[in-house]
Amino acid sequence: MTKPHVAFFGLGTMGSGMARRLLGAGFPVTIFNRSADKAEAFAAEGAIIGRSPRDAARKAEIVVSMVADDDASRSMWLGDDGALSSVPLGAVLIESSTLSVDWIRKLARAASEHDCELLDAPVTGSKPQAAAGELCFLVGGKAEALEKARPALEAMSRAIVHVGPTGSGSLLKLINNFLCGVQAASLAEAMAMIEKGGLDREKAVEILTGGAPGSPLIRTLAGRMMARDYTPNFLLRLMAKDLAYAVAEGKNRAIDVATGAGALKVFAAGINHGKADEDLSAVVEQFRAI
Repeated sequence: MTKPHVAFFGLGTMGSGMARRLLGAGFPVTIFNRSADKAEAFAAEGAIIGRSPRDAARKAEIVVSMVADDDASRSMWLGDDGALSSVPLGAVLIESSTLSVDWIRKLARAASEHDCELLDAPVTGSKPQAAAGELCFLVGGKAEALEKARPALEAMSRAIVHVGPTGSGSLLKLINNFLCGVQAASLAEAMAMIEKGGLDREKAVEILTGGAPGSPLIRTLAGRMMARDYTPNFLLRLMAKDLAYAVAEGKNRAIDVATGAGALKVFAAGINHGKADEDLSAVVEQFRAI
């Protein structure tokens, strides 16, 4: 069977791997990226390069967006050059970025006005999982739209979980990243206490990562913090953004996400320390500088 034409927006840390999985699976893919030079590198791999989101979406049956934040998403979908100005009727729109629930609901209404269906389908996993096609999609939206999009999602994932109606995927992803951000911030403080307290760092970290605190994330980040290897897998500034969205979403539901707010303060300080575009594990460096 002929595979559906996919338009893909955003070739950052995650999007590059996802787009390559679609190309490798034989999907016809048109790509748009705000930095045109990054998009051009995909032409040799079989991608068509769109001049704008509008241009890229003209023939697409499925449109996938993987960008940084609400503002970037809005620029991909809306306006004279946005995808919604040209996307064919009946297309399935997949917003895989980590965004606010409020924006997802607004985008879903705009998609409906263009006779399209929106799936909010953010992912768990980072750069290695995106490259290997081992992401987990957390999907909000209609089951019928998910079935249309499933072949494309399967090319990029190890699991696709339908978690509920529109906005459910985005809400669960914010909760997921809020928990990750709190762990990362607490580990940074703990690492500073270990180092400044004169403990044998290797032994102390082995105890912590091998015991009750030793989640997979803690084990991974502890290794990066000790090696001072901050090659980006997930940018520090994006974790700060996700924490801010999670704290705001809590307020919308009359929940004081106090631990999230505390972690956000730690990550904001990491940005001020010049680590915005490094891996989130670089959040520890602000404490080492004291």
